[in-house]
Amino acid sequence: MLRYLNAGESHGKGLMAVLEGVPAGLPLTAECIDVDLIRRQGGYGRGGRMRIEKDRIEFICGVRKGVTLGNPLGLMVWNKDWENWKDIMSSEPGPPSAERVVTRPRPGHADLVGAIKYGHRDIRNVLEKASARETAIRVAIGGVAKALLAQFNMQVVSYTVDIGGVSVPSPDNPLEAYQLAEESDVRCHDPEIAAKMVELIRSAKRKGDSLGGVFEVVVTNPPIGLGTYAQWDRRLTARLAMAAMSIQAMKGVEIGMGFESARRFGSQVHDDIYFDKERNEFVRKTNNAGGLEGGITNGQPIVLRVAMKPIATLYTPKDSVDIATKEPFEATVERSDICTVPAAGVVGEAVIAFEMANAMIEKFGGDTVEEMKRNFEAYQQYVRTF
Repeated sequence: MLRYLNAGESHGKGLMAVLEGVPAGLPLTAECIDVDLIRRQGGYGRGGRMRIEKDRIEFICGVRKGVTLGNPLGLMVWNKDWENWKDIMSSEPGPPSAERVVTRPRPGHADLVGAIKYGHRDIRNVLEKASARETAIRVAIGGVAKALLAQFNMQVVSYTVDIGGVSVPSPDNPLEAYQLAEESDVRCHDPEIAAKMVELIRSAKRKGDSLGGVFEVVVTNPPIGLGTYAQWDRRLTARLAMAAMSIQAMKGVEIGMGFESARRFGSQVHDDIYFDKERNEFVRKTNNAGGLEGGITNGQPIVLRVAMKPIATLYTPKDSVDIATKEPFEATVERSDICTVPAAGVVGEAVIAFEMANAMIEKFGGDTVEEMKRNFEAYQQYVRTF
């Protein structure tokens, strides 16, 4: 199975991860990872940090001459902003500068609960790890997963379907929508709706406010049979939902028709099954299930929508209490994003790609990519003759 540990602070030297379980023989270069790191930093409504960092991946180990070795991969994204924080974030013993100690928790962040849980009197110890800056290394890990999925003709794409209530219906052709979305500042495939989203973000900025929204992630061409109903925690539906909800600021996820299915009759929800004799395969004319039934892929595209709350760091002050003095204050900010839904979609691709790659390795696992392909083809032949 695939597994990883990630580490690093938002203003530390960098973000790192050790990724285990990638089979040998996978073509992999920094350039294919950097594409998604750049996409993660884009989108209308981003703040000042994106103008400082120029994220690039560095493989510390596990890759030689553009091919994985079967060993654990060491990945590193260096923080350019470290130069401005090396005294404050130094690992050497000694008290931090008194004026840089953070005692004022921001509503909507992990600041207060994290400080209480871990006994920190300097909230910086919390916010440095809880920060969404952490998603940079997770996007890099997702890039590795995407490279593996591509070997089996699978893609993971995303696009924005809602910002602040300005929404667009899910498209009929996800790959076409993805291509159109990549040309949009808000990663929305409908130009007219995208323009309205941009104007809403501008309005929020003028008010000192922030906006959330919804992005859709689609996995194309998954085989039948990934995941299982045999154990609750191995259902692929549960694993994908957990992955999506592990992203900072996510508040909801739905698969396929999702919450709308709760408002309809069963006859309007469940996808009829047919058999195409010419193609010799079971087919569906609809995909209300979003590609998953009983926690198992059914061969249809996997469709998830993920809801993101508005950014919690606001230019308009929110009420809070200083943990040192217990006095009230109005939380303020020096720099912040207004809306990161377009970037969140890129992170969503990464975490979903990781779970899909993990499911592929579980089902068709081998020590090399070629061995996985042999297992995959044998299984596909079995499905065709079922």
